[in-house]
Amino acid sequence: MARSSTRYKPRLAFLTFLSLTFLSFGSAQSGSDILQYIDPLIGTVNGGHVFPGATLPFGMAKAVADVNGEDQGGYASDGSDITGFSHMHDSGTGGSPSLGNFPLFPYAACPNDDVDQCKFPIADRASPRINGTVQAHPGYFAITLNSSVQAEMTVSNHTALYRFTFPETPDAENATLSPLILADLIDLPRSRMNGAISVDPTTGRIAGNGTFSPSFGIGSYELHFCADFSGAAIRDTGVFINNREGTEPKDLTVVADGIDTSPEILPAGAWTRFHAPKQNNQILARVGVSFISVAQACTNAETEIPTFDFNATHASAVQAWTNHLNTINVTPGPVNSSLQTIFWSGIYRASISPQDYTGENPLWNSTEPYYDSYYCIWDSFRSIHPLLTLIDPVSQIRMLRSLIDIYRHEGKLPDCRMSLCKGFTQGGSNADIVLADAFVKNLSTTIDWPTAYEAVLSDAELEPKNWAVEGRGGLHSWKTLGYIPTDDFDPYGVGPFTRSISRTVEYAYDDFCIALMARGGLGPLSDAAKYFARASNWRNMFRADQNSTLDNGTVETGFAGFLQPRFLNQTWGFQDPAFCSPLLNFTSCYLNPDGHETYEGSAWLYSFFAPGDMAALIATLGGPETFVQRLDYLHDSGLLYIGDEQAFLPVFLYHYAGRPGLSAARARSYIPALFNTTTVGIPGNDDSGAMGSFVALAMMGLFPNPGQDVYLITPPFFEEVRIRNAVTGRTATVRNEGFDGGRSNVFVQSATLDGRPYTRNWIGHAFFRDGGVLVLTLGREEGMWGTGEEDLPPSLSTDYHT
Repeated sequence: MARSSTRYKPRLAFLTFLSLTFLSFGSAQSGSDILQYIDPLIGTVNGGHVFPGATLPFGMAKAVADVNGEDQGGYASDGSDITGFSHMHDSGTGGSPSLGNFPLFPYAACPNDDVDQCKFPIADRASPRINGTVQAHPGYFAITLNSSVQAEMTVSNHTALYRFTFPETPDAENATLSPLILADLIDLPRSRMNGAISVDPTTGRIAGNGTFSPSFGIGSYELHFCADFSGAAIRDTGVFINNREGTEPKDLTVVADGIDTSPEILPAGAWTRFHAPKQNNQILARVGVSFISVAQACTNAETEIPTFDFNATHASAVQAWTNHLNTINVTPGPVNSSLQTIFWSGIYRASISPQDYTGENPLWNSTEPYYDSYYCIWDSFRSIHPLLTLIDPVSQIRMLRSLIDIYRHEGKLPDCRMSLCKGFTQGGSNADIVLADAFVKNLSTTIDWPTAYEAVLSDAELEPKNWAVEGRGGLHSWKTLGYIPTDDFDPYGVGPFTRSISRTVEYAYDDFCIALMARGGLGPLSDAAKYFARASNWRNMFRADQNSTLDNGTVETGFAGFLQPRFLNQTWGFQDPAFCSPLLNFTSCYLNPDGHETYEGSAWLYSFFAPGDMAALIATLGGPETFVQRLDYLHDSGLLYIGDEQAFLPVFLYHYAGRPGLSAARARSYIPALFNTTTVGIPGNDDSGAMGSFVALAMMGLFPNPGQDVYLITPPFFEEVRIRNAVTGRTATVRNEGFDGGRSNVFVQSATLDGRPYTRNWIGHAFFRDGGVLVLTLGREEGMWGTGEEDLPPSLSTDYHT
């Protein structure tokens, strides 16, 4: 039983939800109406790292202004200077920026009409922005530099199109309008190893390539670009290196010299200077990109945007977003428009990555789709892929086929992947969960399920030589001891010997998901029995007598029983259960050789992670009442950081204790308090849209337990939500009766499914595949709906049998 303390002040902060200004009932939103509610600038400051530029859904080309400040997403709303405009980015990454290769930078003129007086190195040319000029919409981004040069951009699949509008009178000394646009052989993380560039003196075309390093992985990648211009006659062309330029030669090759290893690599690139533009002082720059060749980059651009038509390209991008979002229809009811912006912007951000690089993979020949920029599946399995399964199953199926094809050609499923390179694993082999989630939901019969099952078995049984970037390590101990020991003896592969607690509970859930696949017919029942048995290995690191205190031992939490480190000889170690929470050494558990036994979270948090057998976990933690008290304490004490993805499912774990109303209230304690419409409107980095997908699913009232055919039901934040399945054409409708905009009626009193009473507090994917109408009758107090044992979601110990 929990004891109160000065730190523990139970509260349900959903009352902050009530401070919204409620409006009159709104009409249903669909199609192009949705786009007005999308704000790409949410999360572009204070660690959100969101990419706010022009992109298509899952598109490869991503154009935005790059800054010299918080540049992980290219642009940030932090007032930092603009260093260029580049054509490929990732969104919501962690510590290191990625891509941002070959940026353009425009000048209206060079001082004294002398090219050598223009500034070419990135540090020298960085320009302040004019405040208030940024515009960001789906498929479009614009900003004006303090030189009065306005840059607008839009995209097609593999091509960025820029429209630069120059002032009639340049701010350069003693100069008339004669624009110069340079292209730089650089990337955001300054990782270029070598590069080559050329400029055509007749057409002004600038083309080149470079070899770069990935931002969160090993190896290198080669990228190519092709830039053409329209709107003005060519005056002269040349190349630059370091801080000097010349009109001859017309090509340049740079290599790493082996001496200078500083992040400020040797500046190098090419430039084209123009006579005054013919119309509206505008020059258009079209940049194709390719991982295959310069020729393919040029072909991509010429095929996709043949006439430099900016307005038509922008209109096509808007239509692509309209089509993508058109599977969802919302009747908002009496809620503030800001809630609608939070919702639609979340879905938008969750649709930026993974990126469709089909036809751009030089590593192997295949007719299968190829997707990249998985940052990382450890993050995305929890909410991004389940959301796409609902709103865009066609893209989700293509991503699954891509994951399986990576296994065919590289021997392991990825856990993180970017720029054609293997990324670092953070815990379990989480692609197993993504594949299992699709299989148990019967997402598609066109997927090569036998190969998918072969792939997940490889993760479970075969330790790779480098498990830092694929698969799992410590498998000998896993199979013989039933846990990953602290300071493990593992001569079979290499990887960071850290995270023994979090890897243990994650491997257990991976094996649970494999068991579901075997139980569903992909493997023999003996496989199901074996992996269900391993799924209970989380128990082997649970120490029942471990207590927890806060504030240097001065505050008793009143709870006992936590996951703890365990050695090869089966004796216990110790890690403070609060360690790596916001209350104690918050940032000490990242991925590095000096890491600890949990990853990006505390043992307090990981002690709630047994998503395959919550019934057993609740019993282990003292039963439903104590479990609810303990879960309240996790949320209310400051131990939980909702800005990391492991915190998502604990918002809804009350369902398993028969208190679904508390899940509904808890979701409203975080939305809109920490997920809102400001540029700081997400609590952590977006991780390719994970924060966006969390808020979207929570507001739809259908949060998944990923890897299982389970959606936990809470009242949507709107009067009605409808989701049309793009494969079957059927529509699933969730309707709130007695909806007052969330002012007080936030608890389900009763429910019907297609007109019949429905008492379970969860629902399966057949509802979305086959369609139906779920009506939730709401009230201001917790009711009895969904509280009976027969109404709880399934668990291994109570429901699954081989």
